Amino acid sequence: MHSHIDKLYKIANKPKRIIVGLMSGTSLDGLDVAVCDISGCGTATKCEVKRFITLDYDDDFRSKVKTVFAKSHGSIETLCLLNAWIGEQHAMLVNKALQIFGLSASSVDIVASHGQTIYHCPKSQHQIEAYPNATLQIGDGDHIAVKTGIITVSDFRQKHIAAGGEGAPLVMYGDYLLFNCPSEHRMLLNMGGIANLTFIPQNASFSHIFSSDVGPGNTMMDAYIQQHFVGQYYDKNAQLASKGEVNKHLLDELLSSSFLFQDAPKTTGPEVFNLSYLAACKKQAKCETLNHADTMATLCDFSASAISDFIARHTKGLMNVHVYTSGGGVHNPLLMTKIKQKLSVLNTNITMQSIGKLGINPDAKEAVLFALLANETLCSDSEFLKKASDHPHVTLGKISFPD
Repeated sequence: MHSHIDKLYKIANKPKRIIVGLMSGTSLDGLDVAVCDISGCGTATKCEVKRFITLDYDDDFRSKVKTVFAKSHGSIETLCLLNAWIGEQHAMLVNKALQIFGLSASSVDIVASHGQTIYHCPKSQHQIEAYPNATLQIGDGDHIAVKTGIITVSDFRQKHIAAGGEGAPLVMYGDYLLFNCPSEHRMLLNMGGIANLTFIPQNASFSHIFSSDVGPGNTMMDAYIQQHFVGQYYDKNAQLASKGEVNKHLLDELLSSSFLFQDAPKTTGPEVFNLSYLAACKKQAKCETLNHADTMATLCDFSASAISDFIARHTKGLMNVHVYTSGGGVHNPLLMTKIKQKLSVLNTNITMQSIGKLGINPDAKEAVLFALLANETLCSDSEFLKKASDHPHVTLGKISFPD
């Protein structure tokens, strides 16, 4: 047996594993690094987040990624170079985080890397019969493994697509393991660039849950700020949006997107919800000259409306529904207020609060979930998933050794 395989076998059989989960979202704000102490697997999984930090990307990183991000055409050479370069950058940030935490690489069993999404393209979007669902995350796992000296599990989404899924959202696997509850219906709402959620009915088996993208979270608001305000990357505390008024004509056009009317589960990305979509809707609504504040107020209401409508539609008639929020959107007070207000009208039986109430830092949740997926890759026989006919029940991720 090769020494690498022997080491992997020993890690899988440890009573507890230290797994560092990494998440880099479409907002390009930074790399989330969560050090997780994980024991068990499957429905016996227990996870404690020991350390968490977001290490900000610099302007050079953002500008390089934006040359290929969510673009249907571009330089193949640049894409090739960035795959290796981002892997090295993420490895450097992992090493920096471990130094901040006072941890050695030898104390970590596994790094679980989501990578940087460059393009997400389910068949419902590209509509080319000859091609399947597709997605691309770069930041090669071999580079991370070699530069950190830690076995790395990466590229989780490809197997999901190979098994018939759309590669997203993957959060339902970890959400079910950690948050299944016998006493309440739970909606786990994550608002990154795109908003997604997992619905876990009260005391549900895995076959009864579903996870889906909902629509835009922060992506259009962030992109608008970055386009019009040099050096700003988001509307901090919704300062600009709070000064504006919602333009109903523009809101109606934004809410006419065919994606919002598709049945769940479904996936989307900035390839669909972007500034080009905003420009087309402004033209249709005859409000091309709408000022910045009103545009941001309308974009915020658009995200809130899409999210609240989706939740209300899928919890109709249910009592004791609890929505737990995470992701960058929780730091937008106007977005949070609008979602709560809209839900209070649509369904009075819904309670909304931070996922911090369940013991997980709302900023760390997605990084933690990829640590859980890596743990399943190592330890689980996935028998509990095989009972779920509507979800691919496969081992996710590719394993890279450090030497």
